[in-house]
Amino acid sequence: MTEKIVSTKNNLQILHEDNHIIVINKRVGDIVQGDKTGDKPLSDVVKEYIKEKYNKPGDVFLGVIHRLDRPTTGIVVFAKTSKALERLNASFKNRETQKTYWAVVKNNPPKEKDTLTHFLKRNSKNNTSKAHTKEVPESKLSSLSYQIIKKLDHYFVLEIDLHTGRHHQIRAQLQAIGSPIKGDLKYGFDRSNPDGGIHLHARKLIVIHPVSKEIFTFIAKPPKDALWDSI
Repeated sequence: MTEKIVSTKNNLQILHEDNHIIVINKRVGDIVQGDKTGDKPLSDVVKEYIKEKYNKPGDVFLGVIHRLDRPTTGIVVFAKTSKALERLNASFKNRETQKTYWAVVKNNPPKEKDTLTHFLKRNSKNNTSKAHTKEVPESKLSSLSYQIIKKLDHYFVLEIDLHTGRHHQIRAQLQAIGSPIKGDLKYGFDRSNPDGGIHLHARKLIVIHPVSKEIFTFIAKPPKDALWDSI
């Protein structure tokens, strides 16, 4: 499988676009949807791109289906029609998608590959989640599989397949096994990255197209930096 960029416009790295969906490789610091910060979200940038490209009058429809954390990079899919939004919402909810991430960690995980199962409890006050080994009140069962795909001089690169989609799941579960993600101060790493991001990248997404029903596999290149470039 190869990484393909259709175009780069308006600071957008577009991986795929058709009449029903648009797929973006999100940058560090972008918020997918508007929040209390008031910062301009990626969804608005994509709307502006569509409005300009197709010379659309009035408001542009764009449906947010899923999100990535602000310091995370990688694949985000938006719906360009209400039909696509409805069908993709159902597809993501029913776990008909397959999400694969890359993460860079400093501490060697306990095993070369493993399946992690925890109960995640969200703390809305400080916007974190804590991974527990046993069920606690208001916790949700969370599961992922990882394997080490490369050993660097001082770091390990993990490939992660999500089985559930919980708040900050990968970040919290890797912290729980003593392998926090590089740059992730919130989840136990000792220092931040210069750009404020973390080394967690939504690398691959397999999804059923909401209209054609074709199975699409999208792959996104990580950001340019010395660690990602060495993979």
